[in-house]
Amino acid sequence: MSHIKGGLVILKEMVNRLPPSERKIAEYILRNPEESVLLTALMLGEKSNTSSAAVIRLCKSLGFSGLQELKIRIAGDLQEEAVDEYRDIEPNEGFNNIIQKVTSNTIQTLKETADMMNIKALEKAISALSTSNSIIFFGVGASNIAAKDAEQKFLRINKNAFSFSDVHMAATTVANKGEGDVVVGISFSGNTEEVAKLMELAKSKRTTTISITKYGNTAVSNYSDIRLFTSAAKEATIRSGATSSRIAQLHVIDILFMTLASVEYEKTVKHLDETRAAISFIKDAF
Repeated sequence: MSHIKGGLVILKEMVNRLPPSERKIAEYILRNPEESVLLTALMLGEKSNTSSAAVIRLCKSLGFSGLQELKIRIAGDLQEEAVDEYRDIEPNEGFNNIIQKVTSNTIQTLKETADMMNIKALEKAISALSTSNSIIFFGVGASNIAAKDAEQKFLRINKNAFSFSDVHMAATTVANKGEGDVVVGISFSGNTEEVAKLMELAKSKRTTTISITKYGNTAVSNYSDIRLFTSAAKEATIRSGATSSRIAQLHVIDILFMTLASVEYEKTVKHLDETRAAISFIKDAF
């Protein structure tokens, strides 16, 4: 079992992308989550006017090992207190209300991203990053903010990390990479053409590829050896950049960094002390 929550979040994100019979089952579960966790595949198929085979196909489409994993995740969701839906701002709204809405949306984004995290995929990602010769982070637009943040963090612990906003620079760098190198593609939609092409190039060079996208099969994740997913938060109509998706991506980068730091704790502390000393040395000169 990779994680004990996130079933309802994943169903909500995937429901409109499922084939008709699987969509009927997903919609039934979303309407009746408490009942659904008690049903067998045969009973769930009967309740949704489909079949047990369609239930099994649904679990596969969602990326789960089977119905048991889906039910355990939903049961974990049901133990949590209900949260409000994402809320957009209104014309001439009070500043206090805006503060509360932005804060509530951010908390929900972080929680959903954590609930969707696959621990086995995270373990594989940490193993690859720990033993890598180099790490290239790539995203365009708002996703490049997460890539730059990752570069800064991983450089501080002595990882050979790079980030690029220019796809040509990224491609020429990836062209000379191979086994032992890692390329991390960041795209909320998972269908950003430049990121997908770079991941395709990286795969052809036999580098290890890691994707950070919203849940499901996408152009970017399809070229990934290791798939990490962010909350499928619905973006507000009025926003400053890709607000929720950016926060979710930064959250995943922080999880990667902190987990790697824990695995390599002694080395991490040494490298962070060295970087702090270096900054103090520079500041003292002025």
